[in-house]
Amino acid sequence: MQESRLKNYLHLHFIIFIWGFTAILGALITIDAIPLVWYRMLLASIFLIVFIVLTKKNLKIDKHTLAKFVLGGVIIALHWITFFLAIKSSNVSIALITMSTGAFFTSLIEPLFFKRRISKLELFLGLVVVVGLYIIFQVKGDYLIGIIYGLISSFLSALFSVANGLYVKKNEPIIISFYQLLFGTLFITILLFFTNQFTVDFFEVSKSDWVYLIVLGSICTAYAFSSSVKVMKVLSPYTVMLSINLEPVYGIILALIIFGESEKMEPKFYIGAVIILFSVILNGLVKNRKQLFKRFQKK
Repeated sequence: MQESRLKNYLHLHFIIFIWGFTAILGALITIDAIPLVWYRMLLASIFLIVFIVLTKKNLKIDKHTLAKFVLGGVIIALHWITFFLAIKSSNVSIALITMSTGAFFTSLIEPLFFKRRISKLELFLGLVVVVGLYIIFQVKGDYLIGIIYGLISSFLSALFSVANGLYVKKNEPIIISFYQLLFGTLFITILLFFTNQFTVDFFEVSKSDWVYLIVLGSICTAYAFSSSVKVMKVLSPYTVMLSINLEPVYGIILALIIFGESEKMEPKFYIGAVIILFSVILNGLVKNRKQLFKRFQKK
């Protein structure tokens, strides 16, 4: 049992490493953010439907649920578009650290969905996050647009996660993901069609971009999602939550290694980043203190 937990724990960190690598791919792919997300969602949808057919899963859902998945698909599409816009208008480090504010946005959105009061602790930690963001805003360089896109993406990610927390109770995660990716692809297709962006140039993708897009759609989206579901069945929510907070750390380290000088930031950025990550981790520790206490008792 202990060996199985260790195996799944290491697998979880590999998945988180892949999620961090998504931002690197976003910077390496030369096409614009909207076409990038269209290709990503289209390829991921194809990979997932192949998996669903091979595993003979039931795709039938009612009309009410379908409408929710349409909305979810639009939200995730806009989340990814703004995320890649954040990368392309600033850099990987800015995009990843602003995405870390998702826990703050979740603390504000979740009470509305689950009809509970906003906790004083979450409000306090939210103010700590704002302090961290204020310090990052002081960093010299043309990062303002990137920070704004990153915050919008973070808010949409929080909205998407909270909504899926309700959907997953009645539907398989893999089915939810397929429909949301499919409808996200359709949403962007309609957007591109009415803005006359489906041109010959749109489909002229370089060989290197195709390689990155296939990796992004298969490993970083379809594989990472399905694998994370399996891991979460073995590991506790506390372990998963605390580990996921390392995503921006992995991503920033990778960005420094791959892109070098263009990713190096002045000390203010790293001070703000540490403050944001500290508040997110502290929030998780406090929320899961009972489970953590039980672990210590068992030891």
